[in-house]
Parts: sequence; C-alpha cells; structure tokens
Amino acid sequence: MRIHIATDHAGLDLSHFLIRELTKQGHEVFDHGPSSYDPLDDYPSFCINAALAVVADQQAGVEALGIVLGGSGNGEQIAANKVKGIRAALAWNESTAKLARDHNDANVIAVGARQHTQDEVLQLIELFIAEPFSQDERHVRRIGKVGIYEQTGDIVE
Repeated sequence: MRIHIATDHAGLDLSHFLIRELTKQGHEVFDHGPSSYDPLDDYPSFCINAALAVVADQQAGVEALGIVLGGSGNGEQIAANKVKGIRAALAWNESTAKLARDHNDANVIAVGARQHTQDEVLQLIELFIAEPFSQDERHVRRIGKVGIYEQTGDIVE
C-alpha cells in the first residue's frame, strides 16, 4: 500500500515513528512534511499536498491512503477534506478507525498526536489500513450523495 503522511509540529516525532514502522511492514510511505521542527509551522499545505497525492494515486489505479497528524488532528482533517475526492476521518479509538473505512470508505485518517501514545496511534492506523470498505448499498449511496455535492453543489435528497 502507498501511504502519504503529513503533520504539523505536534506530530513530527510521531510521523517519523510511523514512517519507520509502516515501511518495516512493507508499505511505501511518502512524507509530505514538514522536514524539520518549527513550532509556528502551517500544516494546511502539508496536509493538502498529502491529500492531493492520495487522490492522484487513486485516480491512477494505485492503492493509496493518507495519514494527517496534529495536536488534535482536527485542523489537519479539515485541510485534507478541502481536496476533492478526499474523505478524511478523525479517529480516536479502534471503532472510529475501523468505521471510517467500513462505512465511509475514508481515504485519509487524521489522528491527534497529543491524544495518544505512539503505539496507540500505530494501532489505529493499522486498523484503518486493514479495514475494507463494506460496499453496503446504503454506504455507497451516501458517499455518492456527498460526491455529487462536492462536484456540483447540488444536494441530493
């Protein structure tokens, strides 16, 4: 699996840990920044670039997911979700990590680096990566409605 990762300063050490661990597991991991610690960094560009890479890979038929990290993960999730085709989900426990994929076919996971230990975050990400989309008709329908709005601005009842 190809994985695109981005963070802010709060998740920098965690991102380095995840890159090492996910690479050991055989994933192809791309780091979208930052490259060094800056407590005043602006995460949106890092997260948007990671999200753009996920969309580009998926459109090219490459199996890819994204990871965005921050103190809480909220801002990073918001930034990633501004990219057309991204469904970024904030995960804070095993259930939300799995359901993000199972019900929402999320292609980016957001996690708060200040909310969990490194091992807890790794477990959430491993669960997210391993969980397939259910393909349940109701979930496909709902995701489709979000996609229509994203493309056209039309709200489908």
